Amino acid sequence: MQNRQLGRSGLQVSPLCFGGNVFGWTVDEATSFSLLDAWVDAGFNFIDTADVYSSWVPGHSGGESETIIGKWLRASGKRDRIVLATKVGKPMGPQQKGLQPAYIQAAVEASLRRLQTDHIDLYQSHEDDASTPLEDSLGAFAGLIEAGKVRAIGASNYSPARFALALQTSAAQGLPRYESLQPLYNLSDRAVFEDELAPLCLANDVGVISFYALAAGFLSGKYRSAADAGKSARGANVTARYLNPRGLRILEALDGIAQRHQTRPAVVAVAWLLTRPGITSPIASATSLAQLDDLLAATRLMLQPDDLAALDQASIPAT
Repeated sequence: MQNRQLGRSGLQVSPLCFGGNVFGWTVDEATSFSLLDAWVDAGFNFIDTADVYSSWVPGHSGGESETIIGKWLRASGKRDRIVLATKVGKPMGPQQKGLQPAYIQAAVEASLRRLQTDHIDLYQSHEDDASTPLEDSLGAFAGLIEAGKVRAIGASNYSPARFALALQTSAAQGLPRYESLQPLYNLSDRAVFEDELAPLCLANDVGVISFYALAAGFLSGKYRSAADAGKSARGANVTARYLNPRGLRILEALDGIAQRHQTRPAVVAVAWLLTRPGITSPIASATSLAQLDDLLAATRLMLQPDDLAALDQASIPAT
């Protein structure tokens, strides 16, 4: 398997990234360990999480995913085999959010403790903080890089205008730049990334590690009617967002291509992402070894021009 360079960071990452949002939420600790071991043993090295995962679960306060990954790192001894990414900025409690320098400093120390490591390979701004000057946040990240606590920085959920301004600020002031962007992008969610963010990232050699590769499970074919909403904790939101005529056209196209290649719709949906210009390493999650096998299979599936044309036609963004 050929790793890919992430922006200009020097980090070499696998063509798929394991999304750690499920750890401590829909996956318990023991299963998390099994998934992480299988991921690395299959030759993949990229794992993404965030300090806020999984604060939305009743009784959780954030940090649950990082804590599980940290325990796994300590038990497995595989720290030197992975590229570890986490994020800062989403609310973790009263006065615990944003990208102010003092908060970044406190948050990174908390993440390092939970992750049981002395450095984070990719530290990402989880969302824009318009109340803090970009140069202040970037300056704080510069200090972390100089201290050896962070190797490279990235951003998530930035608008095209703000991400462009962040890159300009880094260049003008000699500060580290965001080497990666983590946008929403999949067969169902195409327009925002393709219209403005993709050209910006390609022009500036920024790595892209898109999230929701399977549109929260919709592209696996799991949700085909309103009655399927009860299949998972997020089923109601998924069906409300994606279960419409366009969504059903996409599922039909995925079904046909999956049948031709004797595989499953989820495999095809992820394989499509791997063909997209500018995409470095899409993020996808798995809650079982069977789902993980689908992710691994996606990196081996060679979609044909007719397959890609059918998927493009079915998923043309609504205007």
